[in-house]
Amino acid sequence: MGGITAFRLSTPPAVPKPSLAVIAYYAGDATAFRSYPTKGLTHIIYSFLHLQGNSLAFDKPQDKATVAALVALKAQQPQLKVMLSLGGWSGCQTCSQVFATAKGRSDFAASVKQVLRATHTDGIDLDWEYPAIAGPPGHRFAPEDRHNFTLLVQALRATLGNTYEISFAAGGFPEYLRKSVEWPAVMPLVNRVNLMSYDLVNGYSTLTGHHTPLYPSPPQQVSVDDGVRYLDSVGVAPGKIVIGAAFYARVFNHVPSAKQGLRQAGKFYKTFNYKEFTDSLSATQGFATYWDSIAQAPYAYNARRQEFATFDNPRSIRLKTQYVRTKHLGGIMFWELTGDKPQHGLLESLYEAAAQ
Repeated sequence: MGGITAFRLSTPPAVPKPSLAVIAYYAGDATAFRSYPTKGLTHIIYSFLHLQGNSLAFDKPQDKATVAALVALKAQQPQLKVMLSLGGWSGCQTCSQVFATAKGRSDFAASVKQVLRATHTDGIDLDWEYPAIAGPPGHRFAPEDRHNFTLLVQALRATLGNTYEISFAAGGFPEYLRKSVEWPAVMPLVNRVNLMSYDLVNGYSTLTGHHTPLYPSPPQQVSVDDGVRYLDSVGVAPGKIVIGAAFYARVFNHVPSAKQGLRQAGKFYKTFNYKEFTDSLSATQGFATYWDSIAQAPYAYNARRQEFATFDNPRSIRLKTQYVRTKHLGGIMFWELTGDKPQHGLLESLYEAAAQ
């Protein structure tokens, strides 16, 4: 029996308005990004490169192949910029030492220009965790890091000119915001600050809470809005502020059931990606999901296993993106692209909100 077969085409994700930066950190290989709807991205930041001596360097030859594949995307997506990130958590072990000297900063800036030219990439993102305050155990930090970071950015801008972009990843918590950066000196020289408004409750925390909330929810003050208000108070232009979203959950165990595990004693247990939520945070696994209407953030609790989970979901992603629009901020970024579902994931929720 003949007839016509109807094919239902899925609606492509809405593309954000061009004034909003949508920035993906990417730690995948040369092919994984092809599974994701990247056409609405303004930036992909490849993570990470590290210091070899005083120079920016790839760790492995396959990292260069990944960057080349990302750069090839620009032929189809002319608005896309591909940037390279230095460091990451535990990835900036010698930054304090190298950037403490004029030679170290000069050598690094020259190497950045060489690498950017060789890879046809568009800029450098500095993810030094952290200048002047404690980061990973054993990493040097010193009060003079704060000014040395300013000198580093000055050296980079002088060497790179205005052809290349410079951004940096900033801790979203008060100690970093107040002690790590000379904001009035640094911000005129960079294109944006990527506020890491996630991991605000982290692996060292002994009390549960929201790791990436939009607003303070007493007694937890630290949040996206708290960080943005601080940057505004020290004169950072709103259009240079990019807030962060998390495409992963943080899970704590040994958490008592009071308040569905929120703000209770607990021990950090593990992280897992958004693409695993359907299985890992499901009701069949024993999790019930809740919404904090003050923090504008979701959380989940498993009474049987005494586990508490904190994360972003489509609703919180949409609210963060709307916040960026309302506050006239520069954009929204997230860690990390391969944590998402390839289809109907958090990135699509972000696009939908950004296009409104």
